Amino acid sequence: MDMQNAQILFPVNVPGAFDYSVPCDFKISIGNLVYAPIGKHIKLGVVVSLGKADQSRKLKEVVSIKSVKPITLEMIDFIFWTARYNCVPAGLVLKMVLGNLKFLVTSPTVNYFTLSKNLPTKLTTARLSLINNGGPFPARASEIAKRANISLGVVRNFIRSGGLISEAHQVDRPFDAPIVNYGKLNLTNDQSIASEQLVSQVRKKAFNVSLLDGVTGSGKTEVYFEAVAEAIKENGQALILVPEISLTQAVISRFKKRFGVFPATWHSQMTVAAKRRVWREVKNGQAKLVVGARSALYLPFESLRLIVVDEEHDTSYKQEDGVTYNARDMSVVRSKISNHSVILASATPSLETLVNARCGKYAHIILPERPGSAFLPKVELVDLKKFPTRKGKFISEPLILAIKKVLQNNEQAMLYLNRRGYAPLILCQSCGEKLKSPDTDSWLVEHRSTNRAVCHFTGFSMPIPKSCLKCCAEDSFTSIGPGVERIFEEVSILFPNANVEILSSDTSGKPKELASRMSRMEKGEIDILIGTQMVVKGHNFPNLTFVGVIDGDLSLSGGDLRAGERTFQTLVQVSGRAGRTKKSGHALIQTHQPEHEALAALELGDRDSFIEAELNLREALLLPPFGKLAAVIISGIDEKKTDIFAKKFISVAPKVNDLTVLGPSEPLMGRIRGRYRRRILVQSGLEFNLSKYMQIWKDRIKTHSNLKLQIDIDPQNFM
Repeated sequence: MDMQNAQILFPVNVPGAFDYSVPCDFKISIGNLVYAPIGKHIKLGVVVSLGKADQSRKLKEVVSIKSVKPITLEMIDFIFWTARYNCVPAGLVLKMVLGNLKFLVTSPTVNYFTLSKNLPTKLTTARLSLINNGGPFPARASEIAKRANISLGVVRNFIRSGGLISEAHQVDRPFDAPIVNYGKLNLTNDQSIASEQLVSQVRKKAFNVSLLDGVTGSGKTEVYFEAVAEAIKENGQALILVPEISLTQAVISRFKKRFGVFPATWHSQMTVAAKRRVWREVKNGQAKLVVGARSALYLPFESLRLIVVDEEHDTSYKQEDGVTYNARDMSVVRSKISNHSVILASATPSLETLVNARCGKYAHIILPERPGSAFLPKVELVDLKKFPTRKGKFISEPLILAIKKVLQNNEQAMLYLNRRGYAPLILCQSCGEKLKSPDTDSWLVEHRSTNRAVCHFTGFSMPIPKSCLKCCAEDSFTSIGPGVERIFEEVSILFPNANVEILSSDTSGKPKELASRMSRMEKGEIDILIGTQMVVKGHNFPNLTFVGVIDGDLSLSGGDLRAGERTFQTLVQVSGRAGRTKKSGHALIQTHQPEHEALAALELGDRDSFIEAELNLREALLLPPFGKLAAVIISGIDEKKTDIFAKKFISVAPKVNDLTVLGPSEPLMGRIRGRYRRRILVQSGLEFNLSKYMQIWKDRIKTHSNLKLQIDIDPQNFM
């Protein structure tokens, strides 16, 4: 057998793989996880290619092969594609795939006990309680003691006397296999037609993309469930990506109702042990049904047949830190590499996705209405110039009257404001000083419930000072603007007999708290729910008939090229929470800009006119989806050196025609965590390989240890 060389990629900040010689007695394949020396350490890496050994080169040897299933060739291709397109080191993408190295360790075992057929003759009262109440068996010793209301010592003595027999069980239990026809739903005619189209796409067993475009409440989830069922037949796996905010118990329960089992879930709040179980079962091909946030896309699936991106327009699919990527776009890439289907579902598709559907790249499957007797809510704008709120108040008279009517009918209301805390700005009335984060150019948000000022960018928090930090005036701070806590205070005064609650990450940050609040809302125990972005999607409240938007203009500020699109999407989604059953829904949106095309189209229910206006503007400016964008963010601890480096970076840009470079300039958030930031925006045509250009440009300059240069392909955030 000829000597071999292996290229090994390590999960560290390196751009590519390193060459190693393979010992003659090693049977090695592409995708194997191996240990090899890198620097002064022995590290775990993945074999990404093999070739005939070059005898003229003296290479370090592979040390050992880890006895786990290899990473698939499709996954290796996807790792390098992600790295090339997003201008990030391939090693960091591999690090996302491998996750915590504890995932590779064999599942630990624990002892479970069952009753012996030959019980001891001497049975005390405690032992009788163990026998009669300690089950069901097999069970852990602590569980037996708790159920039988006896001490752990009694259980241990009973084990020693032969009354209980030990059985070793793996901690990481396999996931139950989903049952394809378990809860098959009765679909409407429109839903049946749409599901048949999606199922036929999956049956092709070839790469294809479908846009499932349905109004809020039209049953998109029920429709794509049929495609999921088709995908998991014949030992396939299906991945459903959802915005992390939507991973509530109610959403997961819908999968249980349809497939008879809970899916494997993947999100940031899981423990290492829970993630270890999911990662291993996905890699072994045993987790057939996986529901997760964006990072689930990089789980090492063995036999993936379908990816569904629910709420495909959602901005949370964009990873901003570390490895920057858009999970929606990378889902399409992964499906193409693995040659299977992908479904993009939304009531308000992104313009990029709509254009791809219009030009025939994607199948366009439409659900035009809600099933049965449910209708879309009536949406109206409240012009705050005509209906100003009272001084120091933020709810206009039309909203107050609408809420009164809802409460009289024993129905529920929801108020939406995407601002946590009590007030977004704390101002000194004596000198005008704004309370800011010490290392970030952001105003501190007042949280009156905890009497703290918080930076929502970095998490910095401090007690609200009694005197101004600049002029030392005492008790001079005043709260400017509303957050959900302030709206809660106002609503509680207006409707003292109503049960009012807040839904935000401050009040429902943990899954159990969120599940509890959602359950109370679904049961009708909450009269008025005040929420941030957490209320926009993934929830179905049968008795909710009114939605009020406190500030419809909030997302229109900030210079974001997608501001109009995002405002339209968000307000469609939040107003769509109302009237999802037989009761009709109503939404009122407070605004100072009723003439804005996004808001005017929303009131008229004319999505097409807004889309056409927005697309015409984008096309004229050669902005996505008619052009490409890349952002460069340069940051450093010294402002002057950061400026000098940013200008130097501009000076080494490769000369190319038909390319526009804007900057460097100071972004809206000029300093975060003590680092000064400068932004460069690069614009090109659709045919230009912008990723390759940006990588060549980046390679022309070396960064110093206290400077950081990050490239963001297809930026979504311009802060």
